[in-house]
Amino acid sequence: MNGEPLTLYGAPGSGAVAVEAAMQLLGIDYVLIEGATWADAEARTRVAPVNPMRQIPTLMLPGGQAMTESAAILIYLADLHPSSGLAPRLDDPLRPIFLRWMLYVSSAIYALHWIKPDVRRVGVPLALRDTVVDAVHERIAFCWSVMDQQLAPQGPYLLGEQLTVLDLYVNVVSRFGPWREAFVEAAPRMAPRVARVDADPRLAPLWHHRFSFE
Repeated sequence: MNGEPLTLYGAPGSGAVAVEAAMQLLGIDYVLIEGATWADAEARTRVAPVNPMRQIPTLMLPGGQAMTESAAILIYLADLHPSSGLAPRLDDPLRPIFLRWMLYVSSAIYALHWIKPDVRRVGVPLALRDTVVDAVHERIAFCWSVMDQQLAPQGPYLLGEQLTVLDLYVNVVSRFGPWREAFVEAAPRMAPRVARVDADPRLAPLWHHRFSFE
């Protein structure tokens, strides 16, 4: 990157907070355009010219190229700074494991949250919203449990000794409903690693201001 600040469309309590955390650890300057697109029509209008899906996070790169999809953004930023250790290098045996779980969190867990603001998106009448949301939360808990059993973390972080953007991603997505308490119950091996990232002094102020548990 040429030193020009990046532009991030994001909001507190959103997946964009994981991108903010990565950029903070990497020392990347960025301009934040706030807007909770799932609840704010004006925010959707602001982001629409650069992301027709009208969703966050959307990251604008130098030259005007837009990047969407939180997992893709996190991997991209980490790969741009290989010395940071925020992603295993291409020849690292952990690389396939890293990619597997980054995409798993995105597709098997994060994607389900898209249903909850408006269950009509999947052809369900609003009268059944509570039933559908309960089912979504059960599925999310199941998916966390599967990841917990198969990843079976051994070191202080999810992939071992090194903090990666997978830790940041899981930290943020596990804050979504059904909330961290359900995550801890479903993923007892991952939970203490995620709590370590909660307490990281480089990130704790960001978590407090951008995605508090309160």
